[in-house]
Amino acid sequence: MDFEPVIGLEVHAQLTTRSKLFCGCSTEFNAPANIHVCPVCSGHPGTLPVLNAKAVEHAIKAALALDCKVNMRSIFARKNYFYPDLPKGYQITQFDLPICQHGHLDIEVGSSVKRVGITRIHMEEDAGKSVHAQGYSLVNLNRAATPLIEIVSEPDLRSAEEAGAYLRKLRAVLMYLDVCDGNMQEGNFRCDANVSVRPVGTEKFGTRAEIKNVNSFRFVEKAIEYEINRQAQLIQSGGKVVQETRTYDSGKGVTISMRSKEEAHDYRYFPEPDLIPLVIAPALLEAIRAKLPELPDQRRDRLIREMGIPAYDATVITSSRRLAEFFETAVSHCGNAKAVSNWVMGEMLRLLKLDEREVDDLQMKPDELGALIRMIDAGLISNTIGKTVFEEMYKTGSSPEAIVKEKGLMQISDTSAILLTIDKVIAANAAQVAEYRSGKDKLMGFFVGQVMKQMSGKANPGVVNELLKQKLGAKS
Repeated sequence: MDFEPVIGLEVHAQLTTRSKLFCGCSTEFNAPANIHVCPVCSGHPGTLPVLNAKAVEHAIKAALALDCKVNMRSIFARKNYFYPDLPKGYQITQFDLPICQHGHLDIEVGSSVKRVGITRIHMEEDAGKSVHAQGYSLVNLNRAATPLIEIVSEPDLRSAEEAGAYLRKLRAVLMYLDVCDGNMQEGNFRCDANVSVRPVGTEKFGTRAEIKNVNSFRFVEKAIEYEINRQAQLIQSGGKVVQETRTYDSGKGVTISMRSKEEAHDYRYFPEPDLIPLVIAPALLEAIRAKLPELPDQRRDRLIREMGIPAYDATVITSSRRLAEFFETAVSHCGNAKAVSNWVMGEMLRLLKLDEREVDDLQMKPDELGALIRMIDAGLISNTIGKTVFEEMYKTGSSPEAIVKEKGLMQISDTSAILLTIDKVIAANAAQVAEYRSGKDKLMGFFVGQVMKQMSGKANPGVVNELLKQKLGAKS
């Protein structure tokens, strides 16, 4: 029996506000434990929450960018459960009337575009953090009540690859909006995956398992792939999938059962009595809509249209706001968009992947890449030398001019020096000269290579080609 996966994703994105959702405590990451805590976010009796207006604006931005319907009136609720790092004994969230609903996100998988529905986006507060040691546990409440939006997709995804594409695109959109910094290592962009399988051709959903808090795109994809295979094998062997919450062990590459899956009634939701309904003024909604920035798809289309770079290059470059900004700044300093695209898509992304680094980690500045390309276009250095210079720029952040000067890499265009080398190459390769003159045109590449080798790659290739043709003479 063949099975079809059915996948829905719940993404928790921490909003980039300076203060928490219901109090003035800082959201600074990695501060000493329990420094950013007050009676409100630590759940002292008698304290009252005050909603962070900036968090509301960020949630609306995300809603508009994802084509959601913004509810002009929404309410907060209490989600009741016990855990040591949940100081109030409940989480303030939104339940039956969230801030926005019914949107979508278009993703590219291979050569096709797929629309993934978004069920809802709601606002909520984060919990604190439990730190488990040998024989005891500690609680850090610095993160308690930091503002989140939870973005819940429809069960429209049908493979781990589609899930990865959705997450990468969603993260890019939120980062373009400046509403989330997307740092998965710090827990600012977290994903829960709901996975089930059903026989191909059937409409009824199977029993789903929820995989909690996976912190990288690669691990999300691997966890989903494992879970699809686990459920399919279980059903084929006569077993039954149970509804449960599972975690992913990245070391072993398996999902592990944590607990039975809770339903909504288990949390005893009821309206938050300390917060009045959130009512959004139409003028605020339109003001936020007017300030929306250029989003990844819009930027990709503009780069293709205005700069003439290939669609694939434009898609990769605009997948990250920082990468797109680096690209456009470099182009503004050299005017050669295709050359910048080639360097970014080739050497730069190769080195970043090799070092497992991000664009933000680069020492090299975009204007320096533009300067390197200007030097190549002006014939001051060759493309081959350019790669050497680029790697040094990547490692040290030095300017291309300084590297070329320090290492003596300036391209040689002096015809007398090049002619002297050409004479040596012709004298040392009489047999190849005879073959070339008998009509073997492809040997020209051999002669160019020999001259460039003897001149340590510093000779101007255009000048070398022209002088070689003159020296070798007409072919029979």
